[in-house]
Amino acid sequence: MRFIITLAAAALTAGSALAQCGGSFSGFIGDLKQEAVAKGHDRATVDQFFASARQDVRVINADRRQGVFQMPFSEFARRLISANRLNKGRSMAKNYDAVFDRIARDYGIDRGVLLAFWAFETDFGAFQGDFNTLNALVTLAHDCRRPHLFRPQVFAALELFEQGDFSPTGTSGAWAGEIGMVQMLPRDILENGVDGDGDGHVNLKGSAPDALMSGARMLSGLGWRRGEPWLQEVSVPDGLDWSQTGLRTTKKADDWARLGVRPRHGQIAGHLPASVILPQGRKGPAFLAYPNFNVYFEWNQSFVYVLTAGYFANRLQGAPVFDAGSPEPGLSGPDMKRLQKKLSALGHDVGKIDGILGAGTRAAVQDMQKKLGLPADGWPTPALLSKL
Repeated sequence: MRFIITLAAAALTAGSALAQCGGSFSGFIGDLKQEAVAKGHDRATVDQFFASARQDVRVINADRRQGVFQMPFSEFARRLISANRLNKGRSMAKNYDAVFDRIARDYGIDRGVLLAFWAFETDFGAFQGDFNTLNALVTLAHDCRRPHLFRPQVFAALELFEQGDFSPTGTSGAWAGEIGMVQMLPRDILENGVDGDGDGHVNLKGSAPDALMSGARMLSGLGWRRGEPWLQEVSVPDGLDWSQTGLRTTKKADDWARLGVRPRHGQIAGHLPASVILPQGRKGPAFLAYPNFNVYFEWNQSFVYVLTAGYFANRLQGAPVFDAGSPEPGLSGPDMKRLQKKLSALGHDVGKIDGILGAGTRAAVQDMQKKLGLPADGWPTPALLSKL
């Protein structure tokens, strides 16, 4: 389910001069082969690797279709978190108890965090995707929307092929080129792959220990802080300064407590910086987001996905069902696009006009709410759209 490419991949390739794209697909493959040889790869190996490469229109269609992220948090969370997934997650925690103990010891990652990713990405390995990975990568590298993200992944797949851990015709996965039970891109596998079961290979498709250990190593490398929480549901007082909520503002958790923010489960980590996030405004669910929550965005850039994954990790470790509250009605997809266009025309950077309530749109909404004298909780409503 990793519909959004990781920031880790973007960071590796931003500003690259190798972002050629478009034109004849066969010519494009020829250019990739020349570049691979120039990088020092054996020509016969390169020819073998690219021999079956084909353009896949299904990949482009999937890349343009990500409407699931237009859902509000409560609806998205209910869709992804079922009693079956909770029970399966707890069962998997027992089945791989020794692996999770190793992960906690070596990387400091809580088991709920990896179980949630494992569940959301592939339903614990049951649905890993049926897109040919090489075809997906070359198709997206050829497409001129984000070639700088995908071109380096093609060469990473070539390195995995040379190591015996990738098949140009047999390796399959998600439409965006992620492989295995926790859906990692080739470059991430090269850098973070762990042979968790000791068979001499990193097999993220068939080995749960390999997949879980590799995912943990990647999270650790992205900055996960051992022994610290990531997300905590809270209740917030009616008189809170709503303009101080959102990921742009952090205070010590103890300072939020002095302002009336109270945990619904467990104790506030008072010494840590935290942000109060209101995914559906001041009348909906409320959470404290700690530094580890930001690491989730290195895995996936969708706010609603990240929040749901963090919350599910808590549920798997004993937290109660969140209080949905009574949020004000939000905007439909078309109305969200109208709002984004209006905000953009007023000089706000909302990013792509896509109908998705991303970080840029939330920040612009909050700023405009404050300017118009509305509760500045970052939740776009018909009332805000009407005032604009």
